[in-house]
Amino acid sequence: MAPPTEEEVKQKQWSEQERLELAAKLDAELDDFINSLERKRYEEGWPEDRWQEEMDKHPFFMKREPQPGDEIHPMFEGLQKLKYDPEENTCEELALNYKEDGNFYMKHKKFRMAVYSFTEGLKAKCEKPEVLSVLYNNRSAAQFFLKNYRSSLADAQKALEYNPEYAKARWRAAQCAYELERFDLCTELCEEIIERDPNNQDAQNLLKKNKTKKQDIERNKRKEMALEKKKLQRFHNLLRALDERKIKFDDIKPGRPINEELLRPKFLPLEDYPVHLDEDNTTLVWPAAFQYPEFMYSDYQQQLSEEATMLDVLDALFAEPLPLDKTGSYGADKVNVYYENRKVGCVHKVKLEKTIKEILQEKGFFVTGGSLLFYIVPKDSHTEKIFVNEERRCLFK
Repeated sequence: MAPPTEEEVKQKQWSEQERLELAAKLDAELDDFINSLERKRYEEGWPEDRWQEEMDKHPFFMKREPQPGDEIHPMFEGLQKLKYDPEENTCEELALNYKEDGNFYMKHKKFRMAVYSFTEGLKAKCEKPEVLSVLYNNRSAAQFFLKNYRSSLADAQKALEYNPEYAKARWRAAQCAYELERFDLCTELCEEIIERDPNNQDAQNLLKKNKTKKQDIERNKRKEMALEKKKLQRFHNLLRALDERKIKFDDIKPGRPINEELLRPKFLPLEDYPVHLDEDNTTLVWPAAFQYPEFMYSDYQQQLSEEATMLDVLDALFAEPLPLDKTGSYGADKVNVYYENRKVGCVHKVKLEKTIKEILQEKGFFVTGGSLLFYIVPKDSHTEKIFVNEERRCLFK
């Protein structure tokens, strides 16, 4: 029996049971048809396990630019060629394409990439002043945010060459001039801006700030110059005092010019306290080292007045017992003090009642390493005998 036609199906009065049976029959026939189709593996799309990776490579869906070494999607390469290939674009189109890229990077605060894009735009050799002025101005802005003020100023000035009425470029140049402390240029640019726009509050504020900063720096420079002049005068006074006292140095050749570095003490605790004149410019103040041969130990006085006697020095040194002195052998009245003449390899005993100034003027005394150096030993002791009779080599001839 032939199946009912479409017209018969429409005209027939179907019971609910017949409708369900017909629907089940049609579903079964559809399943049989699908199952009879040839099974083929789907190979034209993205693998399910790498779906996200493939989508990230697709130029329509990628969230970041390809990095060096990344596999480039063919469509991306094609789009790049359409946008950047000199054979596909005019010089102006290339310049504008790179400008568009640079503006995109500026918007996302990727200023180094923006500089690169605007630079590539300039390399396109477009000759239109309106395009070149914008590229230079935009690169100036990117350099400014990178705090490359010198480069930013140069680009802003270049933009003004192509468009003398470019307000943004002139304002950027004024800002750079201020940051570079080129105050006269900043003043000139601000005045040009105000001349064209008398109500430009930003330019007026920068002009005032520029004037104040210039005055502050000039005042500070004058102070520095005055201090330097005073310092130089004090050093000349020091050299004159050393010369008047006939002070001798065992590590500075006679006649050699003396500078501050030569006078810097070589002993670490004294290195920040070189010889100097006191406030009245009449008394020398010396760094001094006192060595105890018995203990291989040293004391230091960073500021020893030349007016003090050696007895005054000993009273200060032994105001408290020497930590290493277990036998009580060291005291102002229990010790002798010596200095060494390394020129001839011998030692000289110091008369304790003499002042430091008088000791320094003795024929055999030489300043050593920018400091005074003395040796302290117990009187009439075995330590003193060994120290005095120790064989010494002449270090200088």
